Amino acid sequence: MTLAETKQKPGSTEVASEQISGGHLVAKALKAEGVEVIFTLCGGHIIDIYDGCLDEGIDIIDVRHEQVAAHAADGYSRQTGKPGCAVVTAGPGTTDAITGIANAFRAESPMLLIGGQGALTQHKMGSLQDLPHVDILSPITKFAATVPSTERVADMVSMAFRECFNGAPGPSFLEIPRDVLDRKVDFKNARIPKAGHYRASTKMLADTDDIQRLADLLVQAERPCVLFGSQTWTSRAADEAKEFARTLNIPAYMNGSGRGTFPPGDPHHFHRTRRMAFEKSDVIVIVGTPFDFRMGYGRRLRNDATVVQIDLDYRTVGKNRDIAFGLVGDIGRVLAAVLAATTGTVDNGAKRRQGWLDELREAEHVAYEKLMPSFKSDNVPINPYRVAYELNEFLTEDTIYIGDGGDVVTITAQAVQPRQPGHWMDPGPLGTLGVGVPFAMAAKYAHPEKEVLCYFGDGAFTLTGWDLETCQRFKLPILGVIGNNSAMNQIRCGQINKYGAERGNVGNLLGDVDFEKFAEMLGGHGEVVREPDQIRPALDRAREAVKSGTSALVNIWVDREEWAPGTRNQTMYK
Repeated sequence: MTLAETKQKPGSTEVASEQISGGHLVAKALKAEGVEVIFTLCGGHIIDIYDGCLDEGIDIIDVRHEQVAAHAADGYSRQTGKPGCAVVTAGPGTTDAITGIANAFRAESPMLLIGGQGALTQHKMGSLQDLPHVDILSPITKFAATVPSTERVADMVSMAFRECFNGAPGPSFLEIPRDVLDRKVDFKNARIPKAGHYRASTKMLADTDDIQRLADLLVQAERPCVLFGSQTWTSRAADEAKEFARTLNIPAYMNGSGRGTFPPGDPHHFHRTRRMAFEKSDVIVIVGTPFDFRMGYGRRLRNDATVVQIDLDYRTVGKNRDIAFGLVGDIGRVLAAVLAATTGTVDNGAKRRQGWLDELREAEHVAYEKLMPSFKSDNVPINPYRVAYELNEFLTEDTIYIGDGGDVVTITAQAVQPRQPGHWMDPGPLGTLGVGVPFAMAAKYAHPEKEVLCYFGDGAFTLTGWDLETCQRFKLPILGVIGNNSAMNQIRCGQINKYGAERGNVGNLLGDVDFEKFAEMLGGHGEVVREPDQIRPALDRAREAVKSGTSALVNIWVDREEWAPGTRNQTMYK
């Protein structure tokens, strides 16, 4: 069934009768929030929500695993900036979705998970699929609660969404008992918040004295640098970020969803010299990314550098490493205010920094040339760096790129440069495998005019790959590429280095799978690649298949003995 076949004519804001059910109140609250789709797997506890969504014109995409529903809601939120919503049944339905919620929590992605529950009249009696969902979800959500009555349904949905956007975004959870959803109440007794009337602006500005303090620092700095993290995209602050770096003539690095803020070739876009910049810079501005494992917990920054953090969340500032000071607020507003505070100073210090940028650019060139033998390798099995290089050459201005895997993400980050903001997606700091198909599904729904390309490790694909059928069923064609080495190779590398070759191949080797046949079985386009010069022709044919309306999988057999530098260096054990 297609979206067009499931979609009904939206109902008016008036109700046909004096009474309304809890499920219909959920739908009205979602509609008021601007939710246009729910991702779900059916269950008897939640079916009245479906009935309400049909009346409100909210699309229903039903998937094959609740983890996919949660990941898709997360992916939809990342792509649109609007809250995503997943609806699952009680017990195993909710527990299956927990991985997706945990991933959204670490990635600061605003979404609502609605879970079913046994009837209140059967509370603590051992009803079907009864579990303490709120207790389980509370540690990994910004808000988790049970809806106690039908009259409170819409009110608590709006409450949950408010919490999603409180400070740094994140997920919320609502448990709604079955009798609360099914019961009908007088419409006049049910509070339904109106769109735009129950949430304040989140675009707060940091302390003005600290804004001026940072402006003065940057004007005086000889070798500053800035790192734009995921919150740059979350705050939709790409324009402010570009103007900030270009006007002040500061080298800019990107990580997470911040990738794509600067297009490839931009004179202020630096990609391969971050360690050098962190070791030599006198002023380092960290924007919207924590000092977590990706940043060496802050230890990779020069010890005597002046470090300033800008973040949506007060709790992140100064965590794991001392800083000079921090600014808490909306990323775009803070960057614009700092730039404005430099106005009138002598050339903003921009001219004298050109030598610093030239030094970094030369080092970028050297680093790129060092990678070229791997990027252009003709080895068989295919070098995974060759795949990454070919994928980058294949991308268009409108390709949303998604990485799903361990070494897959690490290696492609060396080569793939998205052409626009928001066109890079990866699991985020939780490192969850299996996000690829649901992220791609959500991205294609949000942007049907764009090409969505996901590069999977073979282990990652098998976790949620069955929902390629969901993409087919809802006419959401995606282009999938699998780097197939029949192993969980990032972990395998660590085991071999730690225990030796005889003991290192335990628990990490997979069987050989012809994934191209899997795609064909689901009605899609499948193709296998074993020679490096066949990568681009296969990608071109897959692109044409997607344009015709069918999903495609290109199964590329890659060398299992090639690893990403971080994997090879065993940073995971340090």
